[in-house]
Amino acid sequence: MSAERLIYLPLGGAGEIGMNAYVYGWGAPGKERLILVDLGVTFPDMDTTPGVNLIMPDVTWLEQNADRLEAIFVTHAHEDHVGAVGRLHSKLRAPIYARPFTRYHAQRKMEEAGQDPDQVIAAQVFPEVINAGPFKVSFLPLSHSIPESAGLVIDTPAGRLVHTGDFKLDENPVLGDKFDEALWREVASPRIKALICDSTNVFSPHDGRSESEVGPELVKLIEGAERMVVATTFASNVARVKQLAEAGKAAGRSVCLLGRAMRRMIQAGIETGVLADFPTTVTAEDARDIPRENLMLIVTGSQGERRAASAQLARGKYLGLTMAEGDMFLFSSKTIPGNERGVIRIMNAFSEMGVDVVAENDRYHVSGHANRPDLERVHQILNPEIVIPMHGEHRHLREHARLAEAGGRAAMVVVNGAVCDLTGVKPHVVEHVEADRVYLDGDILIGALDGVVRDRIRLALNGHVIVNVILDGEEPLGDPWVELMGLPVVGNSKAPLVEVLEEDLGQFLMRAGRKTLRDEDRLEDELKKIARKTTNDELGRKPEVTVVVSRLE
Repeated sequence: MSAERLIYLPLGGAGEIGMNAYVYGWGAPGKERLILVDLGVTFPDMDTTPGVNLIMPDVTWLEQNADRLEAIFVTHAHEDHVGAVGRLHSKLRAPIYARPFTRYHAQRKMEEAGQDPDQVIAAQVFPEVINAGPFKVSFLPLSHSIPESAGLVIDTPAGRLVHTGDFKLDENPVLGDKFDEALWREVASPRIKALICDSTNVFSPHDGRSESEVGPELVKLIEGAERMVVATTFASNVARVKQLAEAGKAAGRSVCLLGRAMRRMIQAGIETGVLADFPTTVTAEDARDIPRENLMLIVTGSQGERRAASAQLARGKYLGLTMAEGDMFLFSSKTIPGNERGVIRIMNAFSEMGVDVVAENDRYHVSGHANRPDLERVHQILNPEIVIPMHGEHRHLREHARLAEAGGRAAMVVVNGAVCDLTGVKPHVVEHVEADRVYLDGDILIGALDGVVRDRIRLALNGHVIVNVILDGEEPLGDPWVELMGLPVVGNSKAPLVEVLEEDLGQFLMRAGRKTLRDEDRLEDELKKIARKTTNDELGRKPEVTVVVSRLE
């Protein structure tokens, strides 16, 4: 038996949708040479991560082994695959490889974080090979909802791996690479040791649809609209943005793009050569002078983001443009689980204005991920010995593993932090590493266990009482005074809560012995208990309490 092994270790993206980061290694246990596939982010919400800007994988384990890391490969330019590159690269220091469109975005991430963008190297597609220690890696072109997506063909001493990244089987995409079965069969000609595969749509039983099917439906919809049309989609779905713009032009409308992310994506597509013949657009200033029935806006904010153009239009106005009764708002997108409340809030706001909302209609959106029949087709074409589901919540991974096993293949659910040995006939987990998450909070990275976000949630749930006390030696100097944050000002006694608290705290200080007044920790504990008890009696709530004791010298 060989002393060397082939390992797979997800640090993010396995058991969740987002924050993708996957490690592969070959060598003696604990001494494997490593590569990293993707380095993405996920997004916060006010319920669990209030005030946080972004969430990233905790790469502490990888940082501790950075001397063994040969390279980083980025499959495509979605934020959940490339978004953490700039912030975390300084910890890893390995060269980054990506196709040109993805490289454009990765370099921008590096520049924004003050890192060297030349660390991101443009890669060509299969059969061109990038040597990374014991690995030979090629980019496998495929279709997704963003240009120049790629899977990876990873040749190792233990056999060939295929890491799909996010993909769909589209033989007639509007932009980019169509599904080329002959190429996939060429990749599969040597035996495929393991397929590490996107699981997002494993529960969708119907065949996947082509992006090109959306365009004609959009033309019919927009031609039938009587007043202004506004459409939103994912800014990164450059093909969809192009189809929306072409549909607006076909209906005789002037087209205006609103939202920095959308304009940036279109610019990236033009500069990298993946987007040609994009329809002429007008500025927001010019759009204000165009009759509503002759205007179409394409805006950011398909997921209800509060600062995006769609949300600002729903609140009244954006760059001088407003929605009015009889206008139409189209969601040419699917709502990502977790974003429903923000999207519904926007829909209802438009409805109150008399705007006709078109949403969750398959005629105007197709997914960028492979459905169940497509996954089965990929299993058959590549015929891997092992299938490892990735990119999905646990239920997706488990169902994908069952699908693989039904086809007679070994499969295993491998979650974040599990080190899976792929060397033998069947995969097995050999150890675990810490695979938590870190938060970008303002400009600072903080750990999930640092307590910052936990304290913020407690403050939001419970409110805050600040108790101020001045001592002259061992004697209170005057009464304590109290400040409230996030609490009702009047409680059950109908008296101001501040006054009730100050009375109870003052009574305690008058009774307190010298031993208590000398011991600041004990004094603080007693004042906190009284403040919590009084507030609970008045409001039915135990707040967070801060005690400030000042002593006169």
